This record gives sequence, C-alpha cells and structure tokens, in this order.
Amino acid sequence: MTDHPELIAQLTRLGLTTYEAKAYLALTLRDSYTAAQVSRQAGLPRQRIYDVLGSLVEKGLASARPGEVVKYAAIPPQLAVARLIETHRLGLQDLERDALEMVASMTPAYEAGRSQTDPLEYIEVLRDERAINERFAQLQANVKREILVFTKPPYATPPQENVEGLLVSREHTARAMYELSAFDDPDFIRGVQRFLEAGEDARFVPVLPLKLVIIDETIVMFGMQDPVEGSSDLTIVVVEHPSLAKTLKLAFEATWATGLTFQQASDAIAARALRSA
Repeated sequence: MTDHPELIAQLTRLGLTTYEAKAYLALTLRDSYTAAQVSRQAGLPRQRIYDVLGSLVEKGLASARPGEVVKYAAIPPQLAVARLIETHRLGLQDLERDALEMVASMTPAYEAGRSQTDPLEYIEVLRDERAINERFAQLQANVKREILVFTKPPYATPPQENVEGLLVSREHTARAMYELSAFDDPDFIRGVQRFLEAGEDARFVPVLPLKLVIIDETIVMFGMQDPVEGSSDLTIVVVEHPSLAKTLKLAFEATWATGLTFQQASDAIAARALRSA
C-alpha cells in the first residue's frame, strides 16, 4: 500500500507530509511496527523516522506502545481521516473568524477613504489627436439623453466622417452649432445635412467662442487653442461636473438664440455671394 501514489497524494492534501503519509500507510499493514521496521517498509530515512512517527502520534493518527522496544500502531483509517478533516474544519473556522475580524478592522478606514477624493480627478487633459478622437467617440457612444455641440475648426472628426454621431442624433436630443464658414466646404455641409436628416437640430453663427460638447448636463469636453498667434496646438479638457455642465449649457442656449437655421444661413450665404458678384 505504501507504493500507492494516489493514496499518498490524498493524505498530503489532508495535511500530512509525504513522509508522514508513507509512514501511516506502512503502519496500516500490521498490528504494530518498530521504528526501524516502519523505515524499511515505507522506504524512509532512518535519521528521520522518529520525528515522522512522533508527529503522527501528536496528530492522533498513531499510538506508541511502550516496551523494551517501542512499537507504533496506526489508528483505523476512518478515524484518521475524520481527525484530519476535523483539523481542517477547525482551521477553516479560525481562518473565517480572523477574516471577519480583519474586515471589521479595515472597513472604517475604507469607508472614510471613500470621501477622500482627489479634487481634480474629474478632469482629463488630452493633447494627442488619436486620444482626443477616441475619447470623443466614447463620450458620444454613452449619451443617454442629450448632446450639445459647438463645432468649429480644427475638426477632429468632421460631420461627413462621424458615422457614430448619426445614430446618436436618431436616438437622442442632438443640437449643434456651426460657424458660417462651414458653407465654404461642400463636403462638410453635406455631412451636416445628413445629421439634420437623422434628427439633429442645427444653428449657424459667424464665430463660435470655442469647441464644446455638453453631454446629459453632466460631462463637458472643450478645446483650448494655444494663445500664441498662428499656433495649431489644441488642448482638449474633459470635465465630469454637473454644475459646470449646466453653467456652460446656459452659454450654449444664449448662443443658440442668436443662430440661424440651416435654410436661413444658406440663404444669407447666397445673398452675400450675389452682392459680391
């Protein structure tokens, strides 16, 4: 039986060392053994056998019989396995108790930490064009009710390329403001018309103060052009702050009230062209 690796593996999973498992299996083969006999039967080193047998006795899996030569006997397997399982059960109970005490100790600090936030963690600063496009696409895809936009050059994603935005315009309230210079680019204007057909409402003004996106009165995304004249560097800031979003929405509404509809803007551009002809 001592050469049964599966039994040895099962006993080690229950908490015995490999030497202890081999010694116990050897003890089950006879009523009792001397230490030397166990060493030979189990194939264990003589210099280790007394420590191994002493450990089995301490764990209650074997008994020592005094005499001229001490002999060792295994307790019945069903009792041995039950004791090993009980040891695990008691260990698990201790572990569970310690874990509950640990949780109780850590929870107050954790709860207190929830209120300690970085005052600027709701602000993102983006300068890389790819990162800007990816963040805008992410925000646009997560619109739940409303998206308001000031669209002005330089365009990260012009209307004719913003396929995802069309879906947002169909499913949510979408209002966009453009500069009248948009009519200088036929492709751009065709893109705007597609958005209008999808459900977007649009207004046109001579000049917009900045690039701006307001989503669900919660998140704003705006661009800050480098103040150095002639510079094309653009920094985009994303802020998740309802108070700021609602304040900027007031500015959006004020600008919206001054804007022209697509038809009005188109007529004004045509009239201007006739006057200059």
